[in-house]
Amino acid sequence: MTQYTVAIKDIVREENLNCGNKARALSIMTSEDIRLPDGICITPDAYKEFITQTGLKGRILMELGRKDLKDMRWEELWDASLRIRNMFVRTPLYPSLREDIISGLPKPLQRKPVVIRSSSTAEDTQGTSFAGLHDSFVNVTGIDRILHHIKLVWGSLWSDAALSYSKELSLDINNSAMSVLIQNMIVGTKSGIAFGEDPNDPKKAVIEAVYGLNKGLVDGDIEPDRWVVSGETGRIVSQHQSAHARYTTVTTEGTILKKKNLAGTRSPLLNKNEISEIFSTLTTIQNIFGSKQDIEWTFRRGLLYILQARPITVRSSRDNNKRRVWDLSLRRSIDNLNNLSEKIEKVYLPAMTKAANKLSGRDLNKKSDEELAQEIAERKKAFDYWRAIYWNEFIPFAHGFRLFGQVYNDRLSPEDPYEFVDILATSHLLSLERNRALESFAKDIFKSSQGLPRSDSDPVLNDRLEKFIEKFTGVSCDITKCQDEKETLLNIARQLLHKSPSKKNRPGRREKKKKLFLNSFSKKDRAYAENLLDIGRKSYRLRDDDNIYLGRFEGLLTEAIEESRKRLGRRCKDTYTCSNPEEVIRALHFRTYKPKAVKESTHKDSHIKVQARQLRGQPASRGIAEGTARVLSTAEDLGLVQNGEIVVCDAIDPNMTFVIPLVSAIVERRGGMLIHGAIIAREYGIPCVTGIPDATDLIKTGDYLTVDGYYGLVIVHDQKEAQEKRSAVHRLSTKKENIS
Repeated sequence: MTQYTVAIKDIVREENLNCGNKARALSIMTSEDIRLPDGICITPDAYKEFITQTGLKGRILMELGRKDLKDMRWEELWDASLRIRNMFVRTPLYPSLREDIISGLPKPLQRKPVVIRSSSTAEDTQGTSFAGLHDSFVNVTGIDRILHHIKLVWGSLWSDAALSYSKELSLDINNSAMSVLIQNMIVGTKSGIAFGEDPNDPKKAVIEAVYGLNKGLVDGDIEPDRWVVSGETGRIVSQHQSAHARYTTVTTEGTILKKKNLAGTRSPLLNKNEISEIFSTLTTIQNIFGSKQDIEWTFRRGLLYILQARPITVRSSRDNNKRRVWDLSLRRSIDNLNNLSEKIEKVYLPAMTKAANKLSGRDLNKKSDEELAQEIAERKKAFDYWRAIYWNEFIPFAHGFRLFGQVYNDRLSPEDPYEFVDILATSHLLSLERNRALESFAKDIFKSSQGLPRSDSDPVLNDRLEKFIEKFTGVSCDITKCQDEKETLLNIARQLLHKSPSKKNRPGRREKKKKLFLNSFSKKDRAYAENLLDIGRKSYRLRDDDNIYLGRFEGLLTEAIEESRKRLGRRCKDTYTCSNPEEVIRALHFRTYKPKAVKESTHKDSHIKVQARQLRGQPASRGIAEGTARVLSTAEDLGLVQNGEIVVCDAIDPNMTFVIPLVSAIVERRGGMLIHGAIIAREYGIPCVTGIPDATDLIKTGDYLTVDGYYGLVIVHDQKEAQEKRSAVHRLSTKKENIS
């Protein structure tokens, strides 16, 4: 049709054109008289030209060069994908490419609602389907919105899920490309999926159906009616009928779940003739491709339309890399997130609090060795149970934070891809509440009757400290270790009195951005926008607080193991010989048994000395700061942190947050906008750079650093330059003191 567009029906006739297997399958079915929505394909050459001519190719290369993909955590993959997606959103189509796409788009598709689908060259092969890695959009109307969503589909080539599967996808900036399908929107009254092979019985096929569109079924938000049929004859073997309580329909912003009027919906959704037609069409498609197929279908005005077909794979059950399968499962719809939110707030958090309180009220000193062994076993069981809940329920709920950010960026195209965080930021975090209490306690140190600092033996001071520890057990220092580290808290409290005021997020700025976001929606879709904002805020807050709730169980287990170390004496040579609960339990039962040592985690190249090196990580909190590095390797290092230092660590956890008001910046080995250190840094308005491999080896305590939270850079200055900078800072401080 044009240089960069081709009609779907003509794809199979273009020998040298690779529009991806999804597009090719649609083209083949069209030539075989299968009823499908009409449409066009924007060729992969359009994508390649776009990223080359606009300079995006180099920017993507730089983004992916921050860290080896195989070493990235799920949070880091999310961040990389978010930044790349925002590049596509903010980069306009150059005029000739824009005109070519518009010229190749038939007039009906320019005026009517369309579906915009991805068609990657690595998707839907016989061996791997990779379903769900790239984005598709429904009910898109108008040239400008179509062009905008084409860029979103292109950007989804680098989705976090695709980055996780980069090796299998052969995802390489020089060779990878994305085709885009634009088709008529078929708004069916009932839709579903047909599997040519039942996973539990290869001789059977499965048909599933829901009212409205397929999205609710694909996302797992709606339970479908289900028929198991003979793979040879289509004869119904069994059927399951759902409640028909909800259905998916279109809105101006895409799709939405609605409650179904249950009157007249008690009978099965499909009749025998419709089941027969679906099975017959499935069989025809399987004969065309010579393999078992997974198809999506919909009925509109009594006519059956096939929306897509792909070969069946059993990848999800055979994939040996559980991490990648888990990564893909983190994507949740807004309705799924609403359900998770209610479950977490009303069920899990109260249950966690109750269980932790029950365990924490026990006096370990009065227990015999056998009773202590039983206590360790019980606490480990509780920790393991809630850790599983944390990974399976709490972590997926973090997608609310990410989903809000994605929608915010897609709609408002901000220059800073993390601008949306300002709207979600909140002071109602458990760790911030603890820090405010510690600051209040710090002021009380100077409230003796003579107006002088209280001595450490002052009974009033000790009483306040005891009450602080009692109230914030689980959100204070290292859970149960606070009792042994009162001096650490006292030292930090004294320094808090002299710290510089932090730059908190301004409420006015937050409200302004909130209004901009909500006003970008029509009145009809305002409820969706407000729901998305609410879920984003809840998931942002819980992403921080959930570590504290889980940390209580880890702390309770640590407390019991610490008690056992005291009793085992010489049999515990060091921390690592008595860190395995099973080994400790066995030693408590058998007086001559010596616990086996757990391999101590070693840092590579711990002897490395770095001078004048620029380290690149991920920007997690805006700002630039200079200062002396304080590397945190052990719990004891927390008590050494001085006012204005830059904390360098593997990761800030909630039990370390009480030192953050003192520091001028944070550098972490772990990466991601969703880790605790990044969240707290943004709350205190200090720069933070995450995701620097071997940060605690490459940087030494005493090194002078410059931390750039805008670009994710950390500069380690050489000794001469560092001394000059320290002298300059000292002169400036002295000058300020003289002026005051």
